[in-house]
Amino acid sequence: MKASLQSILDTRGIMVIDGSMATALENMGLDLNHRLWTARALAENPDLVKQVHIDYFRAGADCGITCSYQASIPGLMSCGYTEQEAEDLIRRSVELFLEARDEWWETEGRAAGRMWPVCLAGMGPYGAYLADGSEYTGAYQVGDDELTAFHARRAKLLLDAGADVLLFETQPSLHEVLLEAQIAEDLGAEYWISFSCRDGKHNGKGEPIAACASALSQGHPNLKMIGVNCTKPEYIESLILALRSSTELPIAVYPNSGEVYDPVTKTWTNAGGELDFGTYALRYMAAGASAVGGCCTTVTQHIRQVCQAREKYLAMNRPAPVPRKQP
Repeated sequence: MKASLQSILDTRGIMVIDGSMATALENMGLDLNHRLWTARALAENPDLVKQVHIDYFRAGADCGITCSYQASIPGLMSCGYTEQEAEDLIRRSVELFLEARDEWWETEGRAAGRMWPVCLAGMGPYGAYLADGSEYTGAYQVGDDELTAFHARRAKLLLDAGADVLLFETQPSLHEVLLEAQIAEDLGAEYWISFSCRDGKHNGKGEPIAACASALSQGHPNLKMIGVNCTKPEYIESLILALRSSTELPIAVYPNSGEVYDPVTKTWTNAGGELDFGTYALRYMAAGASAVGGCCTTVTQHIRQVCQAREKYLAMNRPAPVPRKQP
């Protein structure tokens, strides 16, 4: 069975994305304050990774992100894994998702009339490998050849393992994204770009998100979605409107639940968000988002709220805007 972003959008109107892998694992008792972050669980706690995926399917997610955001060959090797072990762990992130999907589908999903979930191969920016917070700013000095080699090898491993879509997420800069987009195009793979943003108009590096969308909207036939993640929920509505002003691609958003991240201590603190997550989700859909979910500090309860928001939104006879075909 082939999973498709477009088939979910056509059938469901709005696609529900899953929530945080890290917070779910921490709630299961894992300590992720480590250079490898969630990638450590691929080697040490794979059964818990698989369970997180199943829990999000049960909560209503139509797609899920593999536990590969911080799983890179140099990052894993710097922590003592051999090159072969690093490659195997990256592939394992997809295999765990596929195992979880098959198990959930046979025991629950098919009988419930659910859609076949899309496997999104999550890949963070180069700064995620550095593990110093620069993934949110793009403030790292590295040449294009090194950047391309870093992303290309991992992308091919994930794709060959069976991922449906390459997801370049939490991206702070247009320059790095354009290199990643070319990698996906060269592989002939469907992909999705998601930026992290510092406010309601700019990505992490400070570039206008509308300009980023405009640059990606032409000459990238395999790009299937564009959006924002790992960003404060109060910024998302403005970012959706900015993206819609420059692209006809479907827009996907999965913000944090509202906490603020400290890259030094690698911890989150409550910032006292204005609205509950479901209310935010409803606003995102009204603004034009075609897919909504959660990033850091979100868990199954947030994804259930997104599902409830979708039901409420569609009951209002306000389907998500259908983008025109790209030239």
